[in-house]
Amino acid sequence: MKRCKEMDLDDSKLAAIAGQFGTPAYVFDERALRQRVAFLQENLPARAVLCFAVKANPFAIPLISPVVHRFEVCSPGELNICRAVGVVPEEIVLSGVYKDEATLRPLVESGAPIHRYTVESAGQFQLLYKLAKEFGRKLPLLLRVTTGTQFGMDEAVVRDIIARYGADEAVDICGLQVFSGTQKTTARRTRKELAAADALIAQLREDYGFEAREFEFGPGLPVEYFDEYDEAGERALLAEVSELLEGMAFQGPLTLEIGRSLVASCGTYLTSVVDAKTNKGERYAIVDGGKHQMVYYGGGLVMRQPPCRQLGLEGADEATLEQALPWNLCGSLCTTNDFLAKEVPAVDLAVGDVIAFDRTGAYCMTEGISLFLSRDLPKVVYAKADGTCKLVREGIPTDPLNTPQL
Repeated sequence: MKRCKEMDLDDSKLAAIAGQFGTPAYVFDERALRQRVAFLQENLPARAVLCFAVKANPFAIPLISPVVHRFEVCSPGELNICRAVGVVPEEIVLSGVYKDEATLRPLVESGAPIHRYTVESAGQFQLLYKLAKEFGRKLPLLLRVTTGTQFGMDEAVVRDIIARYGADEAVDICGLQVFSGTQKTTARRTRKELAAADALIAQLREDYGFEAREFEFGPGLPVEYFDEYDEAGERALLAEVSELLEGMAFQGPLTLEIGRSLVASCGTYLTSVVDAKTNKGERYAIVDGGKHQMVYYGGGLVMRQPPCRQLGLEGADEATLEQALPWNLCGSLCTTNDFLAKEVPAVDLAVGDVIAFDRTGAYCMTEGISLFLSRDLPKVVYAKADGTCKLVREGIPTDPLNTPQL
């Protein structure tokens, strides 16, 4: 029933937001987000530039853009979002495993000064090269090196591109990009990846005279969703990662692409109890949200307890808290999989009570099966640093998306 200490909003403020705007709703805390950015900047190498992975939470862009000035975009939709909220081309790293000519052609033709285009395959390189030649634009490229997944290219392909095009005037190959995944709870994989990158950079210099001027790395920093936040432990991990980065032979400009670790702690999902009952001795509360609107990485089928609590108990005395009974929280979908949390302690839980789920600022709102049962999408509210709140998305009906166009 404890509130996550990384959050800046207290329960009374969250309850007021639920009362004003209704539920289900996502609340994104501007002050908590800014504090998180400052924490990472303080604990990572000074030369590192933070790049926000937009896919983690597009709604975080306006809140984070005053303090982070590079954005990784992986789809035409994300590109449109960035444009709509004022991100300039100079701040965009155009990434993604699927890049099509329909998206790239107007960008290259217009001369939009995209900061970097990443290259995921020989085919992507040839498409970008063709457009660069056609429109006389020298495109800034980062070659993504695979770490054994579908993303990026084998070193042999990278070497071939450098050998054939490293000095070509049509493109500016700025350097390499490496990203292997998320939730790296130790620095073991990071150590191997940085050593491999260093070796490849040295080989490209020796074999082709190519000097990588930039390195972009996805550290995959972890978020603890189910246990108490361990600040000392995180500082120790960041210190180890920083030591590895600073110890690289490559000492040029460094970009760190981060999504989950930047924004997870700024989000709270609010959902209200709409029914309460006891079945075969088990207490069940049905809420107006559900698994279609909130996903925790590694949560499985409620194998681990997410950080959630009943609002209205902050500051309650011990005698009141001792009256708490265990409740199973279930969502509004017609499936037994819509089980949000088991045996959550609650006091006199009743219809209308609000449940808050913390650490929902990254991916939670976008990875769910949002169209299942044609429930409305939740509202989105900004809790601004000045204490005001702003509704930035109404609840959106999804039934039109599931209706055949006859």
